[in-house]
Amino acid sequence: MKTLLIIYPHWVPANLAGVQRPRLIGNYLMDLGWKPLLISVDSQYYEEPLDPLMEKTVSPDIELIYTKAYPVTKPRVIGDIGLRAFSFLKKAALQICRERTIDFIWIPIPSFYTALLGRQLHDLTNIPYGIDYIDPWVHDLTNQSNLRAKLSQFVARVLEPYAVKKASLISGVSTAYYWPVIQRNFKTPPVHVGMPYGFDPKDHEIDLKDISYPWNENPDCKPWIYAGAFLPNSHLFVQTFFQTIANLRKAGNWDERIRLYFVGTGPYPAKRITAYAKDFGLEDIVREHRERFPFLKILNFLAKADRVLLIGSTEQHYTASKTFQCLLSKRPVFAMLHEKSSAVEVIRQTGADEFLLSYQDGEVAADLVEKLTPLLMIFQKEVDWKIDLSPLDNYTARASARALVNAMDEVLSKEQVKNLRL
Repeated sequence: MKTLLIIYPHWVPANLAGVQRPRLIGNYLMDLGWKPLLISVDSQYYEEPLDPLMEKTVSPDIELIYTKAYPVTKPRVIGDIGLRAFSFLKKAALQICRERTIDFIWIPIPSFYTALLGRQLHDLTNIPYGIDYIDPWVHDLTNQSNLRAKLSQFVARVLEPYAVKKASLISGVSTAYYWPVIQRNFKTPPVHVGMPYGFDPKDHEIDLKDISYPWNENPDCKPWIYAGAFLPNSHLFVQTFFQTIANLRKAGNWDERIRLYFVGTGPYPAKRITAYAKDFGLEDIVREHRERFPFLKILNFLAKADRVLLIGSTEQHYTASKTFQCLLSKRPVFAMLHEKSSAVEVIRQTGADEFLLSYQDGEVAADLVEKLTPLLMIFQKEVDWKIDLSPLDNYTARASARALVNAMDEVLSKEQVKNLRL
């Protein structure tokens, strides 16, 4: 059995979206002939709240090695755990690579700085490595024009070429996330593969008892819920969504029992969801909980809500990994996504596109309001929600793990051929 060394500084019980990537892939690697060995940082060095419930979702097949990290200073100068733990992760990884047979190194990012470890470990051990793009490292700054964001992108443009130069594999949650990386840095593309986060069906079988729901304060309401980070390029969608509801409300075409809950939206720096709600006089029906909720609680929230909201991004490459969570909630889903997002195809394959608004480049607020109005008129009424979940078999975490394994096997085959020629 081959061994895959995964380097990712956060791990369960951290309640971060990025943790799901190595977890979901790692849960199925052993079934596919690869032993997962994960190097991570001890949770005592995390800044984020911990989620002990996440322990329920991890396969015992994943071998874990923990390292230290430098603590966060006061005042906070360096928060990124990839930087704080960099030297510790490198030392531990190098020791493992020299003591054990490691066939491949795989580094999901962010934290972006850990991508540098792939190149450095390869130079010292000659073990092939791959970088996995959960998010783009170099990206559009349209809605993040502050000095910190500009500095971050300057550093990204300097470091990314170094990190990927000797990578044997580039992977990502979609091809669109990493293809610009290949175009910028490679004359001949390396082995590459796009595979979504996917989902583990077992997660959705865990029913939590005696949990508090965001709408407990108003048990007679009809809760519509959006769960997840508020994205830099979601502003147009939220603005037009609220504007349409305000128009319907003014015309007497809105069910006043509906309440809109946005949970786990995070500490985003731009205009707040509640500010948009106030702009359109909806502050009495919109609630935002920016703090992250435990992953399994989110799944239970979605399953118990009246309606589920999937508000994506105006960027084509946004894959909306939460699509699977929304569909598997078995509740009616309203979605706003770029027409070329891979999530649109998933929604259409399952027949869940009755309330899908697909955005096209160049559309303005008035265009979206016109399209939204009839959708929201119907969405708030009783819905016979019957969708076909069988197409999701192609998007499970097992399917994504298989895609990664096939790509790594291709790399190793090429390495063998090259060594024979030498």
